[in-house]
Amino acid sequence: MSSKIPVTVITGFLGSGKTTTIRHLLQNNQGRRIAVLVNEFGEVGIDGDLLRSCQVCDEEDSTNNIVELTNGCLCCTVQEEFFPTMQELLKRREKIDSILIETSGLALPKPLIQAFRWPEIKTSATVDGVVTVVDCEAVANGSLVGDIDALEAQRQADPSLDHETPIEELFEDQLACADLVLLTKVDMVDEAISDKVQNWLRERLPKTVKIVPCIGGEINPDLLLGFNAVVEENLDSRPSHHDTEEEHEHDDEINSVHLILDEEFEPKGLVEKLKGLVANSEIYRIKGFVAVPNRSMRLVLQGVGSRFDYFYDRLWQKQEIRQTKLVLIGRSLQTEKIQSELGNSFSN
Repeated sequence: MSSKIPVTVITGFLGSGKTTTIRHLLQNNQGRRIAVLVNEFGEVGIDGDLLRSCQVCDEEDSTNNIVELTNGCLCCTVQEEFFPTMQELLKRREKIDSILIETSGLALPKPLIQAFRWPEIKTSATVDGVVTVVDCEAVANGSLVGDIDALEAQRQADPSLDHETPIEELFEDQLACADLVLLTKVDMVDEAISDKVQNWLRERLPKTVKIVPCIGGEINPDLLLGFNAVVEENLDSRPSHHDTEEEHEHDDEINSVHLILDEEFEPKGLVEKLKGLVANSEIYRIKGFVAVPNRSMRLVLQGVGSRFDYFYDRLWQKQEIRQTKLVLIGRSLQTEKIQSELGNSFSN
């Protein structure tokens, strides 16, 4: 039996840049065969599909090596969701060099890591390291997350979530478990502000945990992999506020709407219309793929609050239908109403 498969846990709040970082890592894998486990929110696998579009492995490997868990907060569904998925991945261990786990923005790192003490997993895999992704712009603006309403919406919409953790304490847990802090969106603030945020973080981290500034997820893979920390055997040095939490009620009014549209849209015009939609409705997060007129490439669009980003990720495949697919997360959203409002806005 070969040595254990190293597992890197990528944690951080909604919109901090976890998926972007993992995508860059997959595109620069230096020959590593990497499996990715994504704790997606909602039923449409936007994040998983975005990672599959990296085009660094063939179709079969892409399907098998990128796995989405769509049924709630990963730390709260360890036994129901994570455990059987890991068992299936470990059956293919001879084809996998390492595993990345992207947690949801609400996941506590420690319960997930404790699962690697289970005999069925311990013999085959180890937590190589924990990378906590922090949004520099959000911290600089006096928050820990780019859109607090979006994070709360995610919290309330997850029926499996069995911890109601204050944002500040959840952030402390993410930092306490970290082997490395990846500071994203440093290009959105000036150098003095970036330095101030880094100093603020250093006061909250052990001296051995380094902070690495990052733009657009572009970071050397050697910095994210190969910590050899065996985290599951050293959890006592990574304190948590929330080893136990009481049950709490969930807001059933928080939901997600999935739109599949045959229309093609110009990016700038679409973003302006979506901003108008956000201003008039309680929409916290928008993400998806857009068909753009006279473009052979698919557009990836992501919005948190009033902040939108978009880029072209790959060519449309011959067997694909050129459609615009969007997921909107918010409060009391109605599919028919959203479709009508979008249709009316573009017909005006």
